[in-house]
Formats: sequence, structure tokens, C-alpha cells
Amino acid sequence: MNQSPITLFHFTKDSNISAWNIVDDRVMGGVSRSYFELTEDGYGKFYGLVTTESNGGFSSVDYNFDKLQVSPSDKIRIKLKGDGKTFQFRVKASAYDQHNYIKEFKTTGEWQTIEIELSDMVPSWRGNRLRIPNFDKDQITKVTVLIANGKKQNFELLMDYIEMVKS
Repeated sequence: MNQSPITLFHFTKDSNISAWNIVDDRVMGGVSRSYFELTEDGYGKFYGLVTTESNGGFSSVDYNFDKLQVSPSDKIRIKLKGDGKTFQFRVKASAYDQHNYIKEFKTTGEWQTIEIELSDMVPSWRGNRLRIPNFDKDQITKVTVLIANGKKQNFELLMDYIEMVKS
């Protein structure tokens, strides 16, 4: 039996995006700068300049929410339009965890819908893969979109929605 997807966030012209937070490498002395806003068409727009200057190299936008019960076989579905660059999608099982579970995705420059099975997401902390299992938790509390491609580049990613597809 297929269940309806659970919407984590659907961007519209009237969306309140105040719960979305930018975290750039500036927290550790870098100089990357990113922004998050709604477009006139009602999409979430994450954009800016990421640079490795001053030992930096990443920009991200986070969304925290009340814990959502999940299964490792559930999938995240995101409708987005990137600029051809590779981004990471991250989830956090608990606000108390230091590590995230990550999966890279490449954008095409066109609208696309990507699906990421939670169990395919690998544990990572500060860019290093951890020697613990892939996502095997029963909840998530945070999602993040991050760009960190090891070079100076402008970037732009539009998002229409993020949802959980129960298995």
C-alpha cells in the first residue's frame, strides 16, 4: 500500500522561510557567503559564492523541525533546479548528534526530481566519512543542503519541495 508523501517543506510565494538558516565556512574563519530567499515564483533560492580561501570551502542552508518518524528504507524526494553543480543533501537523526548522513547529487540546469533512500546516506563529520553504518535510525530532525566542491565557484539552487516518501 502506497502512502501519501509527508511534506517536509513546500515553497510557495507565501512560505515563511525564517526557520531556514545559512551556515557558511565563516563559522571557522572562511569567507564563503550564501543567501536563502523566496523567488517571485515562490521557490526557495539558495545561492552565493563558495571559496576555499582562509581554509574555507562550504556553504549550507539548514531546516530544523520536530522529529519525524522514519525508516531507513524511506526516501527523501526533492524537486529542484540547480546550475549543473554537485550538492550534498544531509539529514540529522537527532539535534544532539554531531554527525550528519549525506548523499551527493548532481544538478542538470533543468528542473529535476531526485530521490534519496535514507539507507544510502553515509555518516560524515566535518567532511570525513565515519566508520559507522549508513543511516539506520528511526527519526530525523534536520535537513541541510550544502555545497563544497573544493574550488571557488558561484552557485544557485532552486527548490520547490522536500518530502518524505514512506516505504
